Amino acid sequence: MNVKQRTIKAPVAVSGTGLHTGERVTMTFNPAPENHGFKFRRTDLEGSPIVDADVDNVTDTSRGTTITQNGASVSTVEHVLAALVGLEMDNILIDLDGPETPIMDGSSISFVDALLEAGAQDQDADREYYHIPYNIHYSETDRKVEMVAMPLDDDYRFTCMVDYNSPVLGTQHASISTISEFKKEIASCRTFCFLHELEMLMKHNLIKGGDINNAIVVVDKHVDAEELAHLAKLFNREDIDVAPQGILNNIELRHQNEPARHKLLDMIGDLALVGVPLRGHIMAARPGHAANVAFAKKIKALIKKERSRKHVKVYNPNAKPVYDTVQIMNILPHRPPMLLVDKILELTKTHVVGLKAVTMNEPFFVGHFPGAPVMPGVLQIEAMAQTGGILVLNTVPDPENWLTLFLKIENARFKDKVLPGDTLIFRCDLIAPIRRGIAQMKGIGMVGEKIVVEAELMAQIVKYK
Repeated sequence: MNVKQRTIKAPVAVSGTGLHTGERVTMTFNPAPENHGFKFRRTDLEGSPIVDADVDNVTDTSRGTTITQNGASVSTVEHVLAALVGLEMDNILIDLDGPETPIMDGSSISFVDALLEAGAQDQDADREYYHIPYNIHYSETDRKVEMVAMPLDDDYRFTCMVDYNSPVLGTQHASISTISEFKKEIASCRTFCFLHELEMLMKHNLIKGGDINNAIVVVDKHVDAEELAHLAKLFNREDIDVAPQGILNNIELRHQNEPARHKLLDMIGDLALVGVPLRGHIMAARPGHAANVAFAKKIKALIKKERSRKHVKVYNPNAKPVYDTVQIMNILPHRPPMLLVDKILELTKTHVVGLKAVTMNEPFFVGHFPGAPVMPGVLQIEAMAQTGGILVLNTVPDPENWLTLFLKIENARFKDKVLPGDTLIFRCDLIAPIRRGIAQMKGIGMVGEKIVVEAELMAQIVKYK
């Protein structure tokens, strides 16, 4: 059963203070069209630049996750993104009039409540999940971080373990068996820090927006009356003490394992930066923002690689061609034995598919391993280039008067041998729009369903007649 993409019915705003900047900010969730994803818009900057919630835009993970694009940055995005994923939203534009999302109470619950107030709206397009295909591992030996994403067809599940070598926290576990449990079990779990970290942050003026009520402060050392009095003064309270659980008594824990649950919340928010809804079971030991982001990049790279393979399909070599050999020679200046494209099977403004029938009669087999004939890789690239040349020349009304000159070949890879009797099919797709006669293309060569060669090409057409 297909699941529809979702946005919200109407805009809804929340206001609060940025934890590290101390600035008052208002953040507005807005409905967004299908396939929009999550984007932040800095309304306080000229031109209201947009920052995509994309792992490739992460610029800092030291005290939260910061993303930067188009000259604008947004800090502490993880709690906001966790709320969106936890409520299974797809398309939201988030207006922000400052550099950092509001910390609120240190959890995601204020954002969840606001989004629920706005209401969900189903859209026409189907949601496209990425199903984790096999176990994907990530580890950091020095920090003892271990993360794995495992296949799970029908849901998004999380298991998290934290261990800070602290007698107060000890080892804690948290888990949800389905993402629908996020709202009740995870959304209200607040961020936490150790007292020694708090002192360091305050010393470096890094928590200007710090309110003692938006974080759990774990007391990991002896604190005398003088220091408690100092903390009370900093946080504008009459007095502060250490609760029996080993935390400052400013707040009561909402769950015995609230710190572990908050780490799980952070994971959900950081992995939202993959950019597509996931299906799988994520297990992590000692995660943190840097590890979460590195893991998200690994998953995104796998998705990108698999999507590039979606172009791989079996073409019918006997289908009526767009151009046959004679028509190709009316466009390309190449002639046998250097004409290496026999047919053009498909041609649009953004891609081309060409065919080369490799026979034992090829002149290069005379000298290239005659006892074990293999098509030279350089000629495979040339055949790919000629196929791409048809795509570029298709942009001018008199292609017979133009030459295609290749400026650059990058990331060429040869994955299997091409032998006599093979039918070699090339597909070239534009990576960017053609500008001033210059085209950038991603090309692949296939024998059946198998990719045997791939490369990125840059070409320019020049008039020669």
